[in-house]
Amino acid sequence: MVTVVTELAQCFHLRRRYGQYTMNQESTTTRVMEKPPFDRSISQDSLDELSMEDYWIELENIKKSSENRQEDQEVVVVKEPDEGELEEEWLKEAGLSNLFGESAGDPQESMVFLSTLTRTQAAAVQKRVETVSQTLRKKNKQYQIPDVRDIFAQQRESKETAPDDTESQSLRTNENKYQGRDEQASNLVGEEQLIPPEETPAPETDINLEVSFAEQALNQKEGSKEKIQKSKGDDATLPSFRLPKDKTGTTRIGDLAPQDMKKVCHLALIELTALYDVLGIELKQQKAVKIKTRDSGLFCIPLTVLLEQDQRKVLGTRIPLIFQKLISRIEEGGLETEGLLRIPGAAIRIKNLCQELEAKFYEGTFNWESVKQHDAASLLKLFIRELPQPLLSVEYLKAFQAVQNLPTKKQQLQALNLLVILLPDANRDTLKFSYVPSLLHSPAPRSLVEANFHLRERQPNGEVLALLEFLQRVIDNKEKNKMTVMNVAMVMAPNLFMCHALGLKSSEQREFVMAAGTANTMHLLIKYQKLLWTIPKFIVNQVRKQNTENHKKDKRAMKKLLKKMAYDRDKYEKQDKSTNDADVPQGVIRVQAPHLSKVSMAIQLTEELKASDVLARFLSQESGVAQTLKKGEVFLYEIGGNIGERCLDDDTYMKDLYQLNPNAEWVIKSKPL
Repeated sequence: MVTVVTELAQCFHLRRRYGQYTMNQESTTTRVMEKPPFDRSISQDSLDELSMEDYWIELENIKKSSENRQEDQEVVVVKEPDEGELEEEWLKEAGLSNLFGESAGDPQESMVFLSTLTRTQAAAVQKRVETVSQTLRKKNKQYQIPDVRDIFAQQRESKETAPDDTESQSLRTNENKYQGRDEQASNLVGEEQLIPPEETPAPETDINLEVSFAEQALNQKEGSKEKIQKSKGDDATLPSFRLPKDKTGTTRIGDLAPQDMKKVCHLALIELTALYDVLGIELKQQKAVKIKTRDSGLFCIPLTVLLEQDQRKVLGTRIPLIFQKLISRIEEGGLETEGLLRIPGAAIRIKNLCQELEAKFYEGTFNWESVKQHDAASLLKLFIRELPQPLLSVEYLKAFQAVQNLPTKKQQLQALNLLVILLPDANRDTLKFSYVPSLLHSPAPRSLVEANFHLRERQPNGEVLALLEFLQRVIDNKEKNKMTVMNVAMVMAPNLFMCHALGLKSSEQREFVMAAGTANTMHLLIKYQKLLWTIPKFIVNQVRKQNTENHKKDKRAMKKLLKKMAYDRDKYEKQDKSTNDADVPQGVIRVQAPHLSKVSMAIQLTEELKASDVLARFLSQESGVAQTLKKGEVFLYEIGGNIGERCLDDDTYMKDLYQLNPNAEWVIKSKPL
């Protein structure tokens, strides 16, 4: 296994040998060889050793490209926020703003939320509350900050009085269940590896999504220090991670209703902070920099503004049209082209294409046949690089960069999973789009302009390729295009991580570390994209618990109100019973399908009954136009009970899920646009 130190030493030697460009060197004294020393016929191992060279060459290409582009953005310098202001912003994003400020005297609204936190999550919140409290006191603010001991008193008391400590017992059981497999994941420390050799077979290791990531890290830190230290020098094969099967179904991003997804994001921020706290990594959110930008066009336009104008052309668009068209153009040229993404287009030609696209793209008159494949790839990277706010977001870009400092690959993946959840919808969709409604349910083009984009002519299953899926398709053709996952990661990392708004100039040594770290992060994003776009089960369970507690609270309030109004409480309680209990026998669920010909069906639960089986029973009875419905066009939903709304994956075992949420309703429908 090549260590980062060895890799960087090789890179330093290569850069000196070839006069390679660095960000801190004078441009007048740095030039790349006209033809980089790549012999694509040599062995794969040699390609891996030269992979860092791709990173520096890409930086030089970016520099040359920027010299031919006129800056359309003006960065407005803002005052650097102090620690208290950052922590106050953190509490707001975590959904805990009522712990301070004018509403601080009554933090009851947050009590239900706080009662569902793990010990490490609670410690992370407590630390930020204390910081904000101290800052406000220094500024002589009159706000009443509740004592952190009072905030978490209710949570501690409930756990201490629990008769059988079922929560702690469940936590320990799940930790033991995955202990052996997770220990394999810590055999190699992140600082001692960059990217594993692709040809090396790797054992598969399950990622534990049932237990808080921070809790896993704390338990490992407390009980396995000696083992971790001994394994640092172990040259064992790096494991390949996968998601374990979950009988209640895997929850992917896009499966939950907005109200539950908002809770997921709050919990993900707290969990990410707790994980970084446990591992001793500083997590500082970057304040969004104010940038003056144009309010129309294609390049140097905020994603949200770009999507707003796109949606006026193509209804329901969630990935920029220009982004989709550039990917399509690259694919039309064939993904087997050698040096795809690595070889740049001519800088002057790229500049002219940008100007022509700005003028003709939305008119539908741009001649795409004139765009060469390497030019389209350069335009795609330019689009990403010139976004006013980076695709990985200003707020969390440093957190993405800090992933390289986490000790194990497993913890790096866990942090990335949480960071992906925290990204704004537009950014996350452009990286990887979870779902595109079927062509069958897509509205017809509203104009000839929309028809000219041909954006609904996607993959046979209606899938739209976003960045990470496209990069994986490039890698799938590595035998001919000579672009391994390492090469692609090295080429793409500068375009995603070199944010002009953050002023990321640094020493040469730090630059080396950043190059290796960001390329490693890029590699993980590509290779584990399916895993990273999954919502951990422990967070979904926390949302379920919050919903249950809120229902109880609302029910108590309603009963109190009814009592005051002299209503018959017994009558209310009868009405409050689930309709499933009233008209469906035990062990049977009633599935509703309001848009199908068979609108309702009672289905007997068995140990082997899956969501896919339920769908198959309905679809087999369709006739006429509806008979064309296929798998992937309609889905079974879990609605109500302890969840707002959740789309079920095909492998969900219905009996297990019914036991988890017996008061839910079951509805078949298509996903909304």
